[in-house]
Amino acid sequence: MACTSTRPSPALPSPTPAAVVALEPEALIAQLLHDKHKLERINAALIERLESGAARPDDSYAAFQYSVVLAEQVRERTDALNQAMAELKASNHLLSDARLRAETAHQHLVDAIESISDAFVLFDQDLRIVLFNQRFKAFWANSRIRIIAGMRLSEVKRLMQSSGPFSEEQRGHSDEHLLYRLRNGRWLQVSERPTHGGGRVMLFTDITEVKLSETQRREQAVAQKSHLLQRAVDNLSQGVAMVNADGVLELWNRRFLELSGLAPIAAHRPFAEVIADSELALLTPASRNDNGRAIHELEQRLYDGRVLEIRTHALPTGGFVNTFTDITERYQHAKALSESERWIRLITDHVPALIAYLNAELVYEFTNKVYEQWYCWPSAMMLGQRLSEVHSPEHYRRLEGYIEQALAGESVTFEFAETNAHGEQRYMLRSYVPNRLASGEVVGIFVLIRDITERRRTAEALHQAYQHLEVRVRERTAELTQLNQQLRDAKHEAERANLSKTKFLAAVSHDLLQPLNAARLFTSALQEQQSANPALVRNVSNSLDDVESLLGTLVDISKLDAGVIKAEQTRFAASDLLDNLAAEYARAAAGEGLQLVYVPSSLWVHSDIQLLARILRNLLSNAIRYTPRGRVLLGCRRRGAQVWIEVWDTGIGIAPDKCEEVFQEFKRGDVQRPDQDRGLGLGLAIVDKIAGILQHRVSLRSTPGQGSVFAIEVPRSEPLTQVQIPAAEPLLLMERLEGARIWVLDNDAAICEGMRTLLEQWGCEVVTALSEQDLARQVATDRAQADLLIVDYHLDNGRNGVEAVTAINARRASPLPALMITANYSNELRQQVRALGHALLHKPVRPMKLKAAISHLLGSELSAPGAH
Repeated sequence: MACTSTRPSPALPSPTPAAVVALEPEALIAQLLHDKHKLERINAALIERLESGAARPDDSYAAFQYSVVLAEQVRERTDALNQAMAELKASNHLLSDARLRAETAHQHLVDAIESISDAFVLFDQDLRIVLFNQRFKAFWANSRIRIIAGMRLSEVKRLMQSSGPFSEEQRGHSDEHLLYRLRNGRWLQVSERPTHGGGRVMLFTDITEVKLSETQRREQAVAQKSHLLQRAVDNLSQGVAMVNADGVLELWNRRFLELSGLAPIAAHRPFAEVIADSELALLTPASRNDNGRAIHELEQRLYDGRVLEIRTHALPTGGFVNTFTDITERYQHAKALSESERWIRLITDHVPALIAYLNAELVYEFTNKVYEQWYCWPSAMMLGQRLSEVHSPEHYRRLEGYIEQALAGESVTFEFAETNAHGEQRYMLRSYVPNRLASGEVVGIFVLIRDITERRRTAEALHQAYQHLEVRVRERTAELTQLNQQLRDAKHEAERANLSKTKFLAAVSHDLLQPLNAARLFTSALQEQQSANPALVRNVSNSLDDVESLLGTLVDISKLDAGVIKAEQTRFAASDLLDNLAAEYARAAAGEGLQLVYVPSSLWVHSDIQLLARILRNLLSNAIRYTPRGRVLLGCRRRGAQVWIEVWDTGIGIAPDKCEEVFQEFKRGDVQRPDQDRGLGLGLAIVDKIAGILQHRVSLRSTPGQGSVFAIEVPRSEPLTQVQIPAAEPLLLMERLEGARIWVLDNDAAICEGMRTLLEQWGCEVVTALSEQDLARQVATDRAQADLLIVDYHLDNGRNGVEAVTAINARRASPLPALMITANYSNELRQQVRALGHALLHKPVRPMKLKAAISHLLGSELSAPGAH
């Protein structure tokens, strides 16, 4: 049963008069009886007064009349009372029925409240307890607190928050729903609703199962998010380490371990200890530099060359997160960009023009040294300044119109008079070139300013001279006509001389080298014979070397003057050139009683290996020629992006006033030995001319009596991957040559005979011919067995060796490999022969080079598919 109060509910509204009659009939009857008794006493008093005669005789009738009226009123009141009594009996009967129904409804209400699963409590308009069920009462069963009717809502809430069974309160999403956790671990949701009479209803709903399910879902979601977070962190390209407020490492990824070089680590270790086990620097939000400023990022180079960027980020709840990014590639790109920028600045600083770049906001982003010097600004101080800040307002107004044109996308060139810092007026030719993006948007302006003062003054002087010389021009027209005729004659003479020189060069390149080549072949054949006089043959060979050197020098200087030599610059290892030169000139130095010291180098350079070899040969030859005793040194020295190839000697040295003169043609130094060849004095002149073609700088340092240092500056290059080809052993070369069938085609009979003699001593079967027809008469060129063709490039009747080889191979089932021999050093011919797959040697042919080339071609033929 529900607990109810025995007092009338104060929550009911104030009663009306009709309600008083219906609800309190005894009081009404008592009031009516009291009024009736009062009227009876008044009536008795009036009658007694009349009977006693105290009244006057003339008042008797008035009194009687008053008593009659009063009696009528009493009768009326009595009738009203009787009617009220009848109505009261009817009201009492209705009231009894209503009370019975109210008690039944109240019992139904109590039963309904007890039947619900929620705790229930009802408050009246004064917020006092009227009704509650057993579930609400059960909350307080184990405490000393007794909840009774009439207790206020505020008191109930105070008891819930302080001494009741409610241990914790949590706010919901709104003030209408409150969540309470009981001391037994269960959860309640409290809802409050107002009643129509101004009261309040509170429902306490048990949501423990919902809460547990929600908690479980939340924990699962948190676990899933934690797993996803770990996976996401593990897949980051950055290393990540999260540290809690106590300095303990809570979260990290694999990238962090890779970058720090750490093995897998245990969780919940102090972050400082973890970092101490690596080569990384400890960075936290509390880190400070030497000036006491906070450090939030730093770059660190590791021992293996990698560069890491470390950043720290403080967390709002305490602790921090560090990120570790491998910026090695970016660092290298930045370094390369910085190097490129350094080169650009180095170049532009030496250009005799004012160069600058302005962005779209007319802010300087680049200025060269000449630009800064002209406007008297310290180095790099103009960068970041606006154009209007650098120039005076008047100067800026004069430029403003041209700048607007450039920003509109138009290239502008105009002359502009300026006054420099010394007060001197100079005329400047300004060019504004817009910098456009692919979309056409102008993002900046390139500024190029050249000083044209001298040109302007010259033009003005010429204009003035023109005005004064018009008469003199007419007077001297005849003289100039005659002078022009003389100049034309001189030009024709120079052209004829140049043509003669070209013809002489061609003759030297072929005709003069033909007998020298034949002599070289015969000498080589003599050296192969044991019956020959070694000393005599060596002297003849040395003489031929001298003749070859002199002719080669004359040919080189003629080609350089004629401009027919072009550079083909490529990347190659310095050792590919220097190793051969050192081996070659070590014997020459030993023959003069000197020691050649060679310092090997692993550097790579960018140049033309043939022309660079020519320079170094001349420098080494000069060093040996002018060094009576001591040694000669060959080596490289790296200086930034350049490599200096240097030749040192301990010779006689060069006087300071002769250092420029020695690079002139036909200038020779004093020799120390009477039997020494003085040469032509063209060696260093050739060095200077070839260095000009290659754009390499040559330097000379010399001290008379102590020696000289010649050096050439060559750009350094990145190495290329090379495949090492082992050198063929001499025995293997001879084995390849033994029995080889070789056809020699040359229009010079002496060369054919010399080639036959030399090749037959090497064990070859040789057929020589002066022309294609001569070869066809001796052998069936379309089917006869042969292993190699050796062909001179220059043949008779305008025929060349390339055409001859093509014609012969066109008639054969399988083409023959060809070795082309020529005195033509042109790059075009070298490229043509290489494209056709043939080998190329230049006259005069050295035997060892010839033997190596033939062996290589025969080896390639033997290793080819289908070879026998």
